[in-house]
Amino acid sequence: LVFVLSSAIIVYRLPWTWKCSKLLMKFIHAGLNTIAMILAIVSMVAVFEYHNARNIPNMYSLHSWIGLTAVIFYSLQLLLGFAVFLLPFAPVPLRAALMPIHTYSGLLIFATVIASALMGITEKLIFSLKNPAYSTSPPEAIFVNCLGLLIVIFGALVLWMASRPHWKRPPEELPEVSRRNGGTPEGTEAESTMTDCSNADRSDVGFNSEAARKRNLKLDEAGQRSTM
Repeated sequence: LVFVLSSAIIVYRLPWTWKCSKLLMKFIHAGLNTIAMILAIVSMVAVFEYHNARNIPNMYSLHSWIGLTAVIFYSLQLLLGFAVFLLPFAPVPLRAALMPIHTYSGLLIFATVIASALMGITEKLIFSLKNPAYSTSPPEAIFVNCLGLLIVIFGALVLWMASRPHWKRPPEELPEVSRRNGGTPEGTEAESTMTDCSNADRSDVGFNSEAARKRNLKLDEAGQRSTM
């Protein structure tokens, strides 16, 4: 869940994917989230079956509480993402209003999953290591503690990539594409026409004023000659 969910989060942040269409990246994002959700459900079923087979109580630890909460909110996040952002029925204002919430909740769920994983491996070490005990730092404990540090570093890198503006997918430049195809963006043609008309009016006014000035100069010269 940690790895596949992180891949779904940063799929928009990879520069070599910016050349792909936005719709393709949406399908990849939704597909990775669906795979992570399926794996999470399979894992939870396996945990409950294992507990029932060994007569271990269910849902008694903080690890189980946080893990189940993350899976529930993740399922709601997935359903909301499909209904609003993938299907073409939601209006654009609704998508724009829910996008910050969708992004924040995805990062929050990812951080919750990491916290649950860290508590889970610590709980497993405490219950499994009896001789030697976990408190004596056997090789197994050092190995799993290093694994936990790597998970924290990995999560920090993913959150850093997801929060930096320069890693954000640039918007599609539709006006530039239309210019390359020989067309003009909407409103540009009218603006150019208005500009040409205004420039023509200014040139006409300038021409008339220049002609009047020359006419006055000729009259002044004629008056000076008659006086002389």
